[in-house]
Parts: sequence; structure tokens; C-alpha cells
Amino acid sequence: MNFKEIKELIEILDQSNLTEINIEDNKGSVVNLKKEKETEIITPQVAQQPAQQISQPQAAPQPQSTTQSGEETQESASDNYETINAPMVGTFYKSPSPEEDAYVQVGDKVSNDTTVCILEAMKLFNEIQAETSGEIVEILVEDGQMVEYGQPLFKVK
Repeated sequence: MNFKEIKELIEILDQSNLTEINIEDNKGSVVNLKKEKETEIITPQVAQQPAQQISQPQAAPQPQSTTQSGEETQESASDNYETINAPMVGTFYKSPSPEEDAYVQVGDKVSNDTTVCILEAMKLFNEIQAETSGEIVEILVEDGQMVEYGQPLFKVK
């Protein structure tokens, strides 16, 4: 089989719904062509979290009853915190490797250049800096969780 024939087979495979073609020519040589599976990342939990956080500030200015106003006080108190947000889509890791300690824990002080986590995107591990200073109050994501661009990762006081 020559190059032109193989190229034509690849084009046919791309345009069809087939995922694999095995062809043996009269000389006994075998050509096996496979389509790579397209991967689709589905993260429904991640998509819901930012929407919930956006709705909280809208609910705060509406005092309705005594019990709800206490909850609103807690919500407005949480508004005093800054967040460290994901600068990209990726997988969140709290430590450089599973055997090592986390970069930061609740109660740790951070400065602008403190590394707080790693985000893995396309097999690249990107160290994320705090870009703010203060104390880590809460870690908002789990180790190994997929995060979206702009998703809050940490609360800082």
C-alpha cells in the first residue's frame, strides 16, 4: 500500500462514523487505523458552585425575618474575606506530591508570592501564588477536584 492510499483511508475514516479500519492488501501487509476518542469533561458540581456564590450577595440586602437576618449577618461577614481564584481550568492539588505536606492549611499566613496550590492543565503543573496577603480561613475545593476559571479556591482574611 502506498502513502496516497493510506492518506485516502484516513480521510474516509475521519468522515465516517467508524472508529477503526483494518485492511490487508494482496501483498500481505496490514494497515490498522483507529480514531482517537474525543474526551468530554463533565463537571456539574463545579458549574453549580460559582452560581451559588453569586446568588448569596443578592440575598443579603433583603431582610425578611429575625431568623433570616441572623443568617444574612453570617453571609455579610463572609463577604469581608478575599478569595484566591483559579486562574485557569485544571485539577487542584494541595501539595506538590501525595507524600508531601500541603502548601497551605487553614490558619496559615500567606503573602503575595506564597505558593498555595498546583493546578494541572494538559499535563502541565502550574504553581499558583496567593496574590494577596492574609490568613487562610477556608479551603473551598478538595484535592484532585476539577476547577473552573475564576472559581474560588481559598478564603483569605
